[in-house]
Amino acid sequence: MTHAKRGRTVNRPYGPLRCPRLTGMSGRDLFCQPRRIRRGAALTFVFASVLVAGAATGSFPEPDRKATRDTTVRAAAPAGHHQDVAEAAAEAMAEGKSPTEAAERAVSRSGDRWGAVYSEGEYEEFQDTLDGQYTGVGLWARRERDGRIEVTRVGTDSPAAGAGIRAGDRLRSVDGRKVDGRPVTEVVSLLRGDATDEPAGTTVTLGLERGTRAWTRTLRRARLTTDSVTVRTLPGGVTVIKIASFTKGTGDRVRTAVRQAPQDAGVVLDLRGNSGGLVTEAVTAASAFLDGGLVATYDVDGDQRALLAEPGGDTDRPLVALVDGGTMSAAELLTGALQDRGRAVVVGSRTFGKGSVQMPSRLPDGSVAELTVGHYRTPSGRGVDGAGITPDLEVGRQALQRAETVLSGLGRQPGT
Repeated sequence: MTHAKRGRTVNRPYGPLRCPRLTGMSGRDLFCQPRRIRRGAALTFVFASVLVAGAATGSFPEPDRKATRDTTVRAAAPAGHHQDVAEAAAEAMAEGKSPTEAAERAVSRSGDRWGAVYSEGEYEEFQDTLDGQYTGVGLWARRERDGRIEVTRVGTDSPAAGAGIRAGDRLRSVDGRKVDGRPVTEVVSLLRGDATDEPAGTTVTLGLERGTRAWTRTLRRARLTTDSVTVRTLPGGVTVIKIASFTKGTGDRVRTAVRQAPQDAGVVLDLRGNSGGLVTEAVTAASAFLDGGLVATYDVDGDQRALLAEPGGDTDRPLVALVDGGTMSAAELLTGALQDRGRAVVVGSRTFGKGSVQMPSRLPDGSVAELTVGHYRTPSGRGVDGAGITPDLEVGRQALQRAETVLSGLGRQPGT
């Protein structure tokens, strides 16, 4: 979907587990990595699995973001290179220079791979995406092996749906710029109009192809809401719960879907292309399948903390988690918990490997710097950052069919 202006998964009050640079993967513009890591740098990250999803990240809880947005950010006191960035911004302001640009240079010098600086407006927009809102045209896509960009999904009642665009169509250009071979997140940036901060109501012209037919459509960007959880039942009775991202309310929607699934049927939890989101929502989703216990641990400047599932989840329903290289951050946290706790068989390909924690701090001009302060680990102590999660059964194509086969061999048995 051409979603909100940025995308990371931010877990307040410690900040998101932001995603890394991805190429050749699919993404969705809803949770794309920030438009720039340094001012002027092109967005080249991806949320991996839907063309507009890009690189989202996992972040930690914020009680009431709208009510406590400023206090939450300010409460994250700078530590380590946070102080260097804050001092650089303060010195620049005193000299009549741009604090934001000074902070970006300091972040660049720090070597923090996931560090980023956002203007006040950008940060506000980013937080809005976590509430499930975005500006775009409502399409998802992925980059194929040959570099082509293929539409994988079209949002209901979206501008893309109204224009007759369908899954399987090929996206050839955006506003006259060819997109073949481009990183998905660059395509996302073009769709959203990031370079010029295009708002809802502005237009974007897409070059499309379906079989031998080629045509163009001009769409008007709109303010849309995300559909982070979709549920369908396969002919054999298996319930497929697809989580596109962890926005506000996602965890409860997963729990509802599990409760409503046929009692004797297995569940496929499809996390392919999920680049993350709110970590609290991932923990709530884990609670749908676990009877309490550890979901993950994480550290903030050496201070160890734990994320725990709520008791009462469905612990004996057969469960398969589907993952791929676009499964990142909070989605990896959930996958690792289900795998380590023996609750799910993980099927697919190795996940992305984004397991670092960023903490936000407010700069003198109102902009926000988010810098890495730690990493999270699965219940067994595995580090995810840079390593990803290896599936129990590695599968390329027809992963869903293989998941059904696995489910057919699983009986209802007590979980852990």
